[in-house]
Amino acid sequence: MAEILIADDDAGIRTVLSQALSREGYDVRVTSNAATLLRWTNGDEGDLVITDVVMPDQNIFDVMPQMKRVRPDLPVIVMSAQNTFMTAITATERGAYDYLPKPFDLNELIATVGRALAQPRENDMPMQGEAQTMPLVGRSPAMQDIYRLIARMTQTDLTVMINGESGTGKELVARALHQFGKRKHGPFVAINMAAIPHELIESELFGHEKGAFTGANARSIGRFEQANGGTLFLDEIGDMPMEAQTRLLRVLQEGEYTTVGGRRPISTDVRIVAATHQDLAGLIAKGRFREDLFYRLNVVPLRLPPLRERAQDIPDLARHFLQQAAAQGLPAKVLDRSAIDRLKQHNWPGNVRELENLVQRLTALYPQDQITGTLIDGELSIELPRQEMSTAKENLERDLSSKVAAFAAGVLENGDEDAPVEDLYQTVLREIEVPLLQVALKATRGNQIRAAKLLGLNRNTLRKKIKELELDVIRGGI
Repeated sequence: MAEILIADDDAGIRTVLSQALSREGYDVRVTSNAATLLRWTNGDEGDLVITDVVMPDQNIFDVMPQMKRVRPDLPVIVMSAQNTFMTAITATERGAYDYLPKPFDLNELIATVGRALAQPRENDMPMQGEAQTMPLVGRSPAMQDIYRLIARMTQTDLTVMINGESGTGKELVARALHQFGKRKHGPFVAINMAAIPHELIESELFGHEKGAFTGANARSIGRFEQANGGTLFLDEIGDMPMEAQTRLLRVLQEGEYTTVGGRRPISTDVRIVAATHQDLAGLIAKGRFREDLFYRLNVVPLRLPPLRERAQDIPDLARHFLQQAAAQGLPAKVLDRSAIDRLKQHNWPGNVRELENLVQRLTALYPQDQITGTLIDGELSIELPRQEMSTAKENLERDLSSKVAAFAAGVLENGDEDAPVEDLYQTVLREIEVPLLQVALKATRGNQIRAAKLLGLNRNTLRKKIKELELDVIRGGI
């Protein structure tokens, strides 16, 4: 039967693990320090190690390189109460078989032990120095799952699909996958599909040849070529037009592409990370996203939870943003208890990005060294009307659309069967155009120049419409 070595300075944890694993039939030896553990492994003792990170004599991450040099195939399961992203990443870099945050699930640990002993892992992990920054912050169970998944994915080239609301940090995750992965020395290139006109996306992705279209005065390389040897982050993939989706699918299938206007196939070597805030399954049902492309991209799905689902991370995030602000030259500040409580009560529709913006405003605008709940209340009360206005605007747009649809349907229903409705578009447009122009003219007190600018119309076009529709204009307007 396999022998398991347990190292933890907590006597209670040593007892619980020893009893549980002994009941599973394993031989168990326990120690409270790293030196004894290292002596055992150097002496070729033990078939698997379970160890805490912070030990009384040494940090286990300082010991593991020597341990793995002597016993490269020895599975090591790392546990830690320091449940940060960097703990999970460092455990993976040091060659750990798995990382479990404390408090851990005992059944999960026993299952992990069984898998590790059944399929021992070779130590093929590249060693890296300690990272200087922590790209992701949070100790909640949801973030722990994400840290573990990212740590596993850094050593593969599998395509990852990140799904999450706006402001949850999808690009941060993509950068972490690159920064701590096998392609870290290659380029990281990001492209936001929602920010580029649809007709230019193929050129942006694949590049174009001189003369490929009007304005193509020289050859231009695309993002695939820029990212060769590294990672290409396709943000807001749900906004990609169908034509570009077809070309992207071919690249993923064949590993090559042609530029717009080109004929010579170009091989590509990139790791793809995609992200969206949309429901891609819903887009597929509506015929707006290719199902075969979805399966090519959704190899490893990763859901980023909204901030409201991990409220316990808010204090750590807020302090992190305060430290960032201080590093940028803004005054150093601290949060009092009332501030932390108020932050945790907020719903955060803008997610982590909203929290970061709030902290930056508080740091820049207020002279107090201590941020209180009262200060936060004042800032959030400014944001709330904006959110209410946005909701009201969305409701108004939906109401207007419904009324337009009802009017058009009514015109069709009331039409004479022997004389079907013609020019429905112009009929509906006239009903909307008259009150719209009247509102604009009233808002500008009849000033036609300002009204035309407000409407986005040419001044002569507005004058022509006023005459055609026989609108009354307030005297004195230009």
